[in-house]
Amino acid sequence: MNLLVKFNILLILVFGAGLGAAAVISRQSLQADARAETVRQAALMMETMLSARNYTTKQIQPLLVKQQEHQKSFLPQTVPAFAATENFLHLQASYPDYAYKEATLNPTNLRDRAVDWETDIINTFRNRPNEVKELVGERETPTGRSLYLARPIKANPPCLECHSTPAEAPPSLVRHYGSNNGFGWQLGEIIGAQIVSVPMAVPFKMADEAFQRLMIGLSAVFAASLVVLDLALLITVVRPLRKISAMADQISLGQMDLPELNVRGKDEIAVLASSFTRMRRSLERALSMLEG
Repeated sequence: MNLLVKFNILLILVFGAGLGAAAVISRQSLQADARAETVRQAALMMETMLSARNYTTKQIQPLLVKQQEHQKSFLPQTVPAFAATENFLHLQASYPDYAYKEATLNPTNLRDRAVDWETDIINTFRNRPNEVKELVGERETPTGRSLYLARPIKANPPCLECHSTPAEAPPSLVRHYGSNNGFGWQLGEIIGAQIVSVPMAVPFKMADEAFQRLMIGLSAVFAASLVVLDLALLITVVRPLRKISAMADQISLGQMDLPELNVRGKDEIAVLASSFTRMRRSLERALSMLEG
């Protein structure tokens, strides 16, 4: 096995180990960035829904309450949770993999009733009300892995106007939804959770594509570097050593009439060539003395 092959094997092992370490670190970093981007999307959606709720409370509700009293019928558009959910349904028509729900344990509108995994989130908020203010997690869905962001919903004084007892609730609300659901809420009680779900497929696909491009680029740089290093090694080390080796082989066979080695520079190869030249001259003088 010649020197160039040994050098290539060593470089491949070193660069291969470095490439493997870079692959592990970069993949973890890209996936972390993808998850962070998904969390940012979920937070933006959550704030958008909160804005819809606030807009309903401050601007829509005062207008519709008067109309509601005049018509003596309940208008669900006055409820911030209803408005936020309806607002999101229009967005969901274009982005079906995204979801928003004000999941409630005992809702007036049964479409808001929490399912099993949502109930677990609500119970986490209820069991640790002073510790957990927000939950971020992942779950499998029929369309792929999804990230959820959840915040607790508390029963505040405005809520109790409609959700304390059927007798105290507006009669129009009881006629609209009935008296079996959505009552018995207590002041400050965590009765549900706002939950935003964002698909993780797109950002993670982008992360995988970025990882592939990075690995292809690093592999190309490694291959180009190996070629350049091989050429440099061939010119500066291998060829001079081959000349010295060939000359030593010829001298060992008794061929002394050989041209001098062209020695340039002050590196180890040049020093070796100079030492070999001096040794050859000393050998020639010794042979001449023996023949004389």
